Amino acid sequence: MSNNEFLKGRGAQLNVSNKFEAQQHEFRDDFLNYCASEGDEVENNKTVLIDTFPKTIVNKVTSPDVGMEFSLNPYQGCEHGCVYCYARNSHEYWGYSAGLDFERKILVKRNAVELLEKKLRSKKWDAKPIILSGNTDCYQPIEKKLRITRQLLETFLKYKHPVGIITKNALVQRDMDILRELAADKLVKVTLSVTSLSEDTRRILEPRTASIKKRLETIEKLSAANIPVSVMMAPIIPAINSHEIMPLVKEISQRGALSVGYTIVRLNGAIAEIFTNWIKQTMPDRADKVLRQIESLHGGSLNDSRFGTRMKGEGEFASQVAQQFKLARNKFLKDRERTNLNCKLHESFKDGQMKLF
Repeated sequence: MSNNEFLKGRGAQLNVSNKFEAQQHEFRDDFLNYCASEGDEVENNKTVLIDTFPKTIVNKVTSPDVGMEFSLNPYQGCEHGCVYCYARNSHEYWGYSAGLDFERKILVKRNAVELLEKKLRSKKWDAKPIILSGNTDCYQPIEKKLRITRQLLETFLKYKHPVGIITKNALVQRDMDILRELAADKLVKVTLSVTSLSEDTRRILEPRTASIKKRLETIEKLSAANIPVSVMMAPIIPAINSHEIMPLVKEISQRGALSVGYTIVRLNGAIAEIFTNWIKQTMPDRADKVLRQIESLHGGSLNDSRFGTRMKGEGEFASQVAQQFKLARNKFLKDRERTNLNCKLHESFKDGQMKLF
């Protein structure tokens, strides 16, 4: 693909093969209702929305190093187009490619609010924080129109249930009225993903996300409204954003962030081919260097699936990154109090509601 053929506004530049391709048509029809035709629209680089109607909406997270116990994803696939996104591989389970399909075919869970309410009303459910989203961004562009995430937050507020939010999108500001009410009872915390302070880097890594300026503004506005906000600098990519740790942590601390976390890039599954293709087109002068350094973080491989090391990497570079974050936290975020979400209100609410029946 020449530079003239580069797909602007997209991260991936190709559709890689789906490892489940042989069975991809066996299960679609039971769960999907196509609301836009395929073919011409996809070829013209348009986004296609596909209605889905799952049977459950709250997912138990079994991975021990993810930092959440339950997640809820109102959308599958993500138009933000972050080229490194670990969630791309999940699109293969729906019979699609982890490449361009992930960005252009967005599955919408139309019954998400109904399923969440059913879950929160269940006598068997003991309140635990549920994270929006954990896989794909709950505030990706289509949320502006569909407002499913807003309705989910209204449901969490109705049932006094704790919720966490992870997003790259400044659209979260739209829902500050609900977030303020949740925060008053310690029922919410927001994590903004900020990968770089460079808008040029943001544009090529995360083409349809909010600008860096808008994300920093969002941190400041949430903090000013007493809505707990933290930052994830994820992923750290050698020779692309690894030099920005100290200035980025300084900047987000000045905006009111309470804490910062990070992950090291790992190119699991189909993402290795997607990222390699992308970097050789966008950064040909340093592509080989970046790929070699990623391999050095994971024992000579672009991917590492081992719990405990896959998120932080290993070796000299990983140690340097860990040390920089330790120094940055001590210098810029020391003594800031993290928020523990309140799980007791939902149980009291549920008990009180049950007495009415």
